[in-house]
Order: sequence, then C-alpha cells, then structure tokens
Amino acid sequence: MTGEPTRTVARLVDRQPGMTAAELVGHLVPPPQFAHASLENYEPDERHPSQAQAVEAMRTFSGDVVPASRGLFSRKPAAPVAKPGVYLDGGFGVGKTHLLAALWHRTRGRKYFGTFIEYTAIVGALGYREAVAHFKGAALIAIDEFELDDPGDTMVMSRLLGELVASGSRIAATSNTPPHALGEGRFASQDFLREINALADRFTTVRIDGEDYRKRDIEGHAVSLSDEAFDARIGAEGDGVTVDGFRDVLRHLSTVHPSRYIGLIDGITAVGIRDVEVLHNQTDALRLVAFVDRLYDAQVRIHATGVPLDQVFSDEMLAGGYRKKYLRATSRMIALTSAAHEHVAP
Repeated sequence: MTGEPTRTVARLVDRQPGMTAAELVGHLVPPPQFAHASLENYEPDERHPSQAQAVEAMRTFSGDVVPASRGLFSRKPAAPVAKPGVYLDGGFGVGKTHLLAALWHRTRGRKYFGTFIEYTAIVGALGYREAVAHFKGAALIAIDEFELDDPGDTMVMSRLLGELVASGSRIAATSNTPPHALGEGRFASQDFLREINALADRFTTVRIDGEDYRKRDIEGHAVSLSDEAFDARIGAEGDGVTVDGFRDVLRHLSTVHPSRYIGLIDGITAVGIRDVEVLHNQTDALRLVAFVDRLYDAQVRIHATGVPLDQVFSDEMLAGGYRKKYLRATSRMIALTSAAHEHVAP
C-alpha cells in the first residue's frame, strides 16, 4: 500500500459532533439541491400523466385554488384534499422530493423538512415529549422517504403524527411503498395493522409513475480506486476532505447518534474511505444507509478503495425486507463516487 498524502488529512473518526436540540431541529430544511424547488420548475414527463396530476394535487394541498390548465395536461381541478396529510408514492427519481420541497417553500409559518430517519432519530435523541414540544403546532411537517423499519418506529410515528395533526399541523410525505404496505417484510406488520392503518388513514395517497430522471439506476457502477489513484485524488481535494478506513467509519458511526450524522459531516466536501468490504451485519448496513443519506443531501463526494460501494450490501441483504433502502443507498453511492471522479479526475 502506498503512503498517505504528504499533508495531514482530517479523519471522520476524530469528529465528535455535539448538537443542541435547537441545532438538531434547525437542520430540518430541504437539502441544498432543492433550495429553489417549486411546482413551476418541476417538469412532468408527458409519458406519465400522473406526474402532472401530482403537481396539481400538491398545489391543491398547499391551499391554492387554480383553474384547470389548458393544453397537454388539461384536466379538471383536483378535488380538495380533506385529509390532513398527502402521501406521494412512487419509485426512484420521479421527482417526489422536488414536489415535497416545493410544498415546503410554498408553506408559510413554522415548518420542517427531513427524512423519516431524521425524525425518528431526533425523537430518540430528544425524547418523545421534547420532540413533540418542538414540532407541535407547525404549519407543515414534510417527511421524505417515509418507511417503517421496526415496531418501535411504527408506534412512535403513529402517536407523534396523531398529536401533531391534533395541534393543527399538516403532514406531507414521500415513499416508494404505499402507506398500507409499510413495514411489510421487515417485521410482523400484521401485529401492528391498527397503527399502520391509523398512519395510512391520515393521508391522501398520490401515485407518481415514471422513470428515474437522473438515469442513475442500479445498473451503474460505483467508482473504486487503486491506492495510487486514491492518494492522487485526495491530494487534489481541498482542506474539506477526510480519510478513514471503512471498518473505522462503521465503528465510529456506532458511537454517534444518527440524528448527529449531519454534524459529523459539517464543513466536509469529500470523504475518502479505504478498504471497503462487503457487509454482512445488518446493523452496520443500516447505519451506513443513514450516513449515505446525509452525504447525499449535502452532496459530499466519495473517494473509495476496495470493493465498489455498489457491491457493499450482500445478496442476502438485498433479498430481505430492507431491499428498497439498500438500493436507494447504492444509487446514491454511485452518484457520489461518480461526482468525485468527475471533480478531480486527472
């Protein structure tokens, strides 16, 4: 193995983010790439009419009254949304997060935007009652990538959303799983049908069909570097880069609460990860998924050696109940390693 770059490079494992409750909640805003998302700059695919219908449904949910459009996507105005929540159900890359961010930008008053994992992590970090106190009465709670991983999440989210809706909050969520199917294949969801149905019944479901506009499907490949190329790429990055071993990163993630992963990468523009290997421990895999979500939201580039990151999840994991979550993380790691390659490629 070649030596480390001549300059001293920071390490993720040396970072111990301490964040107050206000700081944790303060991070609940759309990712930078959706800072200017609007219903007007969402571009529906004319081959999939449900996309234009979703725009109209979100406009109706936001409280606007608009006439039916003319031309290609002409239709009757959407019926008023009677339920306190709207749920965008669709595959990868059809613009669900864009529409959710657009709704957030259109909403006046106190509002929050985060992934499902971020909300459950904040509840875990602050405690249920303090979390309710922070969110209660908000005009909008926007939840990206809604998913139920275990019975605890099911109970907590059912109770939390019930209290928030009772306080006058409206809920908007995105997912690639229909609401009544949440939890399937992950735990004994039949035992929690009341809670799952209670969650589902709060939402009007809007289906969005289409292809991944990013063209970053699972058929792509993550960039894996030789040791020499890795050192060259790290040397070409600025000061906002870290270098760690893969196993060291996983161990460190186990010591940091997931709600503070955003603080772990604060100020970082790229991460270098040596000696990536296939994962067989599901706990490590789920922590990596949560970490990759934060890297992707912040558009932090990844340089890596060893097993390509699109092969990090074992076949057994990909055949299990978390398949969609692992595929999402894989797609994002492909994008972030490709971005790193394009940024500093010789």
